[in-house]
Amino acid sequence: MDKLEVYRKEIDAIDDEILKLLNQRMEIVRNVGILKQTSRTAIYRPEREKQILDRLKSANIGLLKPSAIDAIFLEVFAVSRTLEFPEKIAYMGPEGSYTHQVAESRFGAMGNYIGVNSIEAVFHVLQNKEAKYGVVPIENNTEGAVGTTLDCLGKFDSKIVAEIYMDIHHSFATACEDIKDVQVIYSHPQGYNQCRRFLEEHFLLGVEFIPTKSTAEAAKKAHENPKSAAICSHIAAKLYNVPVLFETIEDNLANRTRFIILSDFKNTKGLKNKTSILAKTANKPGGLVEFLQTFQAQNVNLTKIESRPTKERGFQTVFYMDFEGHIDDENVQKVLEENKERYDIKWLGSYICGGE
Repeated sequence: MDKLEVYRKEIDAIDDEILKLLNQRMEIVRNVGILKQTSRTAIYRPEREKQILDRLKSANIGLLKPSAIDAIFLEVFAVSRTLEFPEKIAYMGPEGSYTHQVAESRFGAMGNYIGVNSIEAVFHVLQNKEAKYGVVPIENNTEGAVGTTLDCLGKFDSKIVAEIYMDIHHSFATACEDIKDVQVIYSHPQGYNQCRRFLEEHFLLGVEFIPTKSTAEAAKKAHENPKSAAICSHIAAKLYNVPVLFETIEDNLANRTRFIILSDFKNTKGLKNKTSILAKTANKPGGLVEFLQTFQAQNVNLTKIESRPTKERGFQTVFYMDFEGHIDDENVQKVLEENKERYDIKWLGSYICGGE
């Protein structure tokens, strides 16, 4: 027996042991699922999964990198959740969108997904109990906040239960052999704006631009029109069989988008938490400053503040805020208690920091 065959037999034996242990894990998972359903506890617990991943990475002394441990065990978690209790996940876009990709990164390839055509539709699906979880973008480090998501957080009751940061890379996909033959460019407006330098360098700013609801829809339309191109993800181009002519065409190579997972439960505290709120402050000089000073007094670190119009009569503003801490932390409670009579505050969720 040659050395390669010896190695293969050793790998087969290890794989058999892994399969045996995974089945043992799933037996316990099924029992956990029964307990959770009896007590009406949420199946998806981001803080618990984070604890497991942190523990495994701390104990790791082998060749696996932390990112590999994440990739392997997030899929194990996803399979486990499906076994515990299969629940639906709504996301914005057709199959192959960036949001779909993010949803799969947390809920796995076996997840029961519902693709809808807008951010607001995700919130509607959750409100109507047609899905347990929803995934939407909330901000991009190039284009800023996603206004529709902030508005929907104010209109609907779904809570933020997790956040995910994802690197966003755009490709230029077309069936045209020569870029000069492209007559139409399809893209989500945000994706188009993030690639203007590439478009200018290749004399494409004068080509007709047709906006789409998602970059995946752009790839689908480019597949249907042989004289067109799409600015889309590599995954979407592959899904709709549109050749990629140029990869990574975005102006900002550090382009990242923050996504949030929505549901209807309250997370327990983890090691590093973030809380989000909407606040309508007093419409008077210094009203916002007074509000912010209460955070400073309680040593609560604000990490983001974004204004949005209330869309009511006049020009009133509501502020979206992120800050460190959990809603149950004593200092956070003091801030909210001190301001609840003076300001209109809506708690949007407390969750594990996703890491930027």
